[in-house]
Amino acid sequence: MPRNVLITAGASGIGKAMAMTFEVNGDNVWIADSNKEQLDNCPKEWKKSHTDVRDERAVKKLFENIKNDWETIDILCANAGIKGPTALIEDISLTEWKECIEVNIDGIFLFCKLTVPLMKKQKSGSIIITSSTAGIFGFSHRSPYVTSKWGAIGLMKSLAIELGPYNVKVNAICPGSVEGERLEKVIEAEVKSKGMTRDKIYQAYTEGTSMKKLIHPNDIADMAFFLSSSKSRLVSGQVIAVDGNTEVPDPKF
Repeated sequence: MPRNVLITAGASGIGKAMAMTFEVNGDNVWIADSNKEQLDNCPKEWKKSHTDVRDERAVKKLFENIKNDWETIDILCANAGIKGPTALIEDISLTEWKECIEVNIDGIFLFCKLTVPLMKKQKSGSIIITSSTAGIFGFSHRSPYVTSKWGAIGLMKSLAIELGPYNVKVNAICPGSVEGERLEKVIEAEVKSKGMTRDKIYQAYTEGTSMKKLIHPNDIADMAFFLSSSKSRLVSGQVIAVDGNTEVPDPKF
């Protein structure tokens, strides 16, 4: 029987890979994203919402539409996040700090807050939060992002306790360095902030892991699908890194 899957930041990168994986396995997909152009480029059969995850009014409207159409949600992939500023903490403005926290934490909070009552009512469900290896280790020049990703894990741990009695699983995936446009922007920012060459920084991302490889969005999507399946029926409250085993989280160049 098809399951109803809601994915934030589902129009590109990891979120789009998740949507494609769930769809190819027969599930219904609804993606929310703030980038209208990328939404328009997604398959027409997907349900789509042009939504800023920080906007409580817009998120509530989305959930009204979901309840009218689907009635319930079986799987929430709280995946939306931004990289935040790349700078030493004394050079980061409060505005930059707040923007990163609002997207990366407030967005998860709002979607979980409105999903939880539906899952409690049906006494089943799976919530998958996209954190990061930055939620396990510290990184220089990335304090807002790191703080938000540690916070995402704390939220996951608390929800797993609250929702366990209702047969709802809650887990966090921690991707390593995922190849794609977002990583290129991170590297570009680090080139400016740290004064290193692109090749040197790129090499550090691969050499800092045991498997010496970057992660593909499909690697994260496959883990999300597993965590949502009956094969992981007792996997909850877990922090699962998909990173090729990070050895040197914050290399010194």
